[in-house]
Amino acid sequence: MAQAQSPRRPGINIFDDAKPMWRIFLVFLVPLMISNVLQSASQTFSFIFLGRMLGVDALAAVSAVFPVVFLLFSFLIGIASGSTVLIGQAFGAGDHHRVKKIAGTVLGATLLFAIFVSVVGTLVSPYMLTLLGTPASILKEADAYTRVVFLTAPVIFPYLVFTTFLRGTGDSKTPLWFLIVSTALTILFTPALIRGWFGLPQLGVVSAAVAGLLSQGIAFAAMLVMLARTKHPLRFDAEMARDMLFDPKILWLVVRIGVPTGLQVIMVSLAEIAVISFVNRFGANATAAYGAVNQIISYVQFPAISISIAASIFGAQCIGARREDKLGSVVRSAVMLNYIIGGVLIAICYIFADVLIGWFITDPATIQVAHGLLVITLWSYLLFGNSAVISGVMRSSGTVLWPTINGIFAIWAVEVPAAFILMQHYGLRGVWMGYPISYAFVLCAQFTYYKLVWQKKTHARLV
Repeated sequence: MAQAQSPRRPGINIFDDAKPMWRIFLVFLVPLMISNVLQSASQTFSFIFLGRMLGVDALAAVSAVFPVVFLLFSFLIGIASGSTVLIGQAFGAGDHHRVKKIAGTVLGATLLFAIFVSVVGTLVSPYMLTLLGTPASILKEADAYTRVVFLTAPVIFPYLVFTTFLRGTGDSKTPLWFLIVSTALTILFTPALIRGWFGLPQLGVVSAAVAGLLSQGIAFAAMLVMLARTKHPLRFDAEMARDMLFDPKILWLVVRIGVPTGLQVIMVSLAEIAVISFVNRFGANATAAYGAVNQIISYVQFPAISISIAASIFGAQCIGARREDKLGSVVRSAVMLNYIIGGVLIAICYIFADVLIGWFITDPATIQVAHGLLVITLWSYLLFGNSAVISGVMRSSGTVLWPTINGIFAIWAVEVPAAFILMQHYGLRGVWMGYPISYAFVLCAQFTYYKLVWQKKTHARLV
């Protein structure tokens, strides 16, 4: 077995046999988790400001388009996961030139995709919301918010994929510093735009989307300046600009790995659209409760996602460096951390459920609805995190087809039908019962494929 090369800054050295893998995981994972918490916090504070300063209808308007926004950003992250695998493997092999070429290719494709989304999204927004069954009382505000979100894509999409590039090299600290900047600015800009402070216009429900554009645009520009000044391997320069014209082989590999992952994310998002169409039948209060519950769940879900991302990056670096002997410790450490960290967060959310929901909603009836939904679903995100770790490690080798099939089947053959059927018997609570049923199924499916097929294969570098 080839020995690992010396540590390559700015990433961490995952091949230090003197340290247990779980400790190396934490060095990378803590900044990544804080980053995801900050991303969620930025949206959370926006929801709090909208709900408390503009009322339940404003919160419901933003919640009504949550599945669509989730679709766009999650698909982008799914595609970016393909570049993360390639970057991780190239970085593990010590090929920094290849790392930069992969980043340039994906950045160029992302910018074109963002422009397409921006143009098409603004045109179809009202028709899409009508198809979702958005309550008439909030349709106008929901449409205005959705259009602004689409128009921000050419700035926000490249920023998001750039952070995935950095993490693919094992650098989770640089994205964190600039997420701190963008979160702080969002918390400042959102109420300022709602109330018109400092001479700014009063933008109502679209304040949150405009604040996100301003804060993330400033953070992205600052990050590019810092990377250039420190001569970071992933700095944007003339070489990366040329690479934005695409390397066909690299783009194909990214597409081959990223599209199945992105397709699974699309299926998740479409399932959320189906769920919100179920929820909308119960009125604006139910829609607002759905938005509040999703905000709280994100704090449990994102750490699980962070751990799976770390497992995928570490797995890719192991394969790139031809250190497959480390893959088992990567999986064990990630699963252990999922249950420890996730278990603590879930316990906190259960204990303080009413307080947390009260951050977003003041109406007692809506709080009661949201509390019931939270109790039903929260525990099952431990199962979600476990399955995400297993699929993330398999993805690090470029194995995406069967994990994707398992995930899509769990969503559309288990979750959505279960939610629809149970809704007939248990009302709104029945919709939420579909989540734990689906997560239990997909964990069994992913673990079976991992043990019976993936572990028995030899995994070669893709680049």
